[in-house]
Amino acid sequence: MENEIFRAGKYTARVYRCNTAVVGSGAAGFNAADRLWQLGQHDILLVSENRIGGTSRNTGSDKQTYYKLTLSGGDPDSVREMAQTLYEGKCVDGDIALCEAALSTQCFLKLVELGVPFPRNRYGEYIGYKTDHDPRRRATSVGPYTSKQMTECLEAAVQAKGVPMLDKTQVIKILTDGGTVCGLLCLNTAAQDAADRFTLIRCKNIIWATGGPAGMYADSVYPFSQYGATGLALEAGAKGKNLTEWQYGLASVAPRWNVSGTYMQVLPRVYSTAADGSDEKEFLMEFFTDAHDMLSKLFLKGYQWPFDVRKVANGSSIIDILVYLESCKGRKVYLDYRTNPVGGAFDYKALLTEAREYLEKAGACFGTPIERLAHMNKPAIDFYRDKGVDLYTQPLEIALCAQHNNGGLGIDCWWQTNVKGLFAVGEAAASHGVYRPGGTALNAGQVGSTRAAQYIAARCQGEAPACFEKTAAAALTEMAALADTCKAETGNVRALWRQAAESMSRCGAAIRDTAQIQAYCATVEKLLVEFSATVKAANCAELAMLYRLRDMLLSQRAYLTAMTDYTAHGGKSRGSALYTDVMGGTKPFGQLPNTFTFALDETENPLIQELWYEDGVCRTAWRAPRPIPEDDDFFENVWRSYRETGNIDGIDGSAWPDKNNTSIS
Repeated sequence: MENEIFRAGKYTARVYRCNTAVVGSGAAGFNAADRLWQLGQHDILLVSENRIGGTSRNTGSDKQTYYKLTLSGGDPDSVREMAQTLYEGKCVDGDIALCEAALSTQCFLKLVELGVPFPRNRYGEYIGYKTDHDPRRRATSVGPYTSKQMTECLEAAVQAKGVPMLDKTQVIKILTDGGTVCGLLCLNTAAQDAADRFTLIRCKNIIWATGGPAGMYADSVYPFSQYGATGLALEAGAKGKNLTEWQYGLASVAPRWNVSGTYMQVLPRVYSTAADGSDEKEFLMEFFTDAHDMLSKLFLKGYQWPFDVRKVANGSSIIDILVYLESCKGRKVYLDYRTNPVGGAFDYKALLTEAREYLEKAGACFGTPIERLAHMNKPAIDFYRDKGVDLYTQPLEIALCAQHNNGGLGIDCWWQTNVKGLFAVGEAAASHGVYRPGGTALNAGQVGSTRAAQYIAARCQGEAPACFEKTAAAALTEMAALADTCKAETGNVRALWRQAAESMSRCGAAIRDTAQIQAYCATVEKLLVEFSATVKAANCAELAMLYRLRDMLLSQRAYLTAMTDYTAHGGKSRGSALYTDVMGGTKPFGQLPNTFTFALDETENPLIQELWYEDGVCRTAWRAPRPIPEDDDFFENVWRSYRETGNIDGIDGSAWPDKNNTSIS
């Protein structure tokens, strides 16, 4: 129905109709579309702002991990045990943990069948290794490009089926009425004429696979092509959950890439310079009194890549803090693989036992860092060379960067939000809590998109609700008028974006000061109120950035409010977030500034924080995590109900577990 034109006053939009719109072209989005098609739901449309621009296609690490049930060896494991591991990450709903464990094998083996070359031994066992927060050997990998290969294989499956796709299509508004989805308003970023600028998608269901709100931070390991769109979902009425919980870690600035694994284990030289490249110094030794202690903690960053407040006082996360501090001075920090640290004045035998034994077993107790890296992991060198950085001849600039949002949009066990018809999958969904085993994100994206597709195919057939006409007219008028109002010969949207991202990195990233958070949140609220009068766009590219800035500010406002509310409820430092607490905390090292005075959160069973927009105001509430379900597992009973309903509940579309969702304000 692409020739249908919708009119609202002087504004027009081209209309597409479908049962389900899948927004996002990463591993989760492609899997959602592929699963829907397999399940017989062909009335779908895949919507992408940039088909090749998502995080799962463009990021990775030294050995990017996929986490699933143990499929090798003699170590015991079970679905319930894996669910318990996920649940113990704190602030995790048990039904979601159970789903991620139960479907992990199915989703993993589908990827194998599609051609992702996960390693197996000669007998067919899919071997694994332990990752962080993992009591078993559930992790596996195909190298630094695991998620990229997943995405490419899933895309090939979707293309082979002929799933229709709209590329260069940026969602700027989710259409809802009374808590029910009825469509999307989009910007055609390839349009050359204002008459072709807007697109409406009339649909009953939306699978939101837009990734995390990556654009919020300036110091970020997300690719530049990844922005996220969490703000639009919150604006549409979806609840946020665990928004305070992020993962931060050291990453290279150009290209953006995690410097985990062997990048740290080969003991590179770490130094900083003034902004102009002068005054070079190995600043870590201004803090450490023992070079071997420093090098051992640097080695451990390979294993313990995420910044973790529990590892500041006696662990490797002091490295993250020292890098952050140096950056705050306006200096640039580098990893140098050409020259040994501390002038080569160290003895491998004096390193921490874990570091010494690893390097000895690897046969890497020799030479320079680049020689050790070439010996242990040559593809790590090849990666940067492919990106224009030759580690043999130049240093690698790094920073403490945002890497993954463990929170996001609240979901039920079918990955549906509290807005009927709006499903969130991948990093957009809040399936994780404070801590998570490394690699769970890739599994969660596959499981969540599978669950959403199953529910939609079984329970959500039909066309968009009748509210589309009225809602679409209001949204088109509002967003088109915004474009008219903000048009100018000289734009400022890029500068405003940069300022907002830098402010978020300064006050609302790994190091958080409540007073600074509140002050910047007030700035964000003011800019949102004065948006049409303040923000200017001079061309089509800047108009797209203008709508992204609006979404980003909606996200920042919610996340900053969540952080303020967390500390107001007595929240302390946990996970990857250090909250400055000069009155009630302690400073692990006297030479650190007072900013790093903090208290660890030691709550055994912390509550989940939820946040939503109501009448333009952020509301918050707290509730206990939903427990891991104890269902009837008697075979005959399950088989009977499966034959009758497929065991897909919520026939009326009301799968959201309000009855178990008691909030505590």
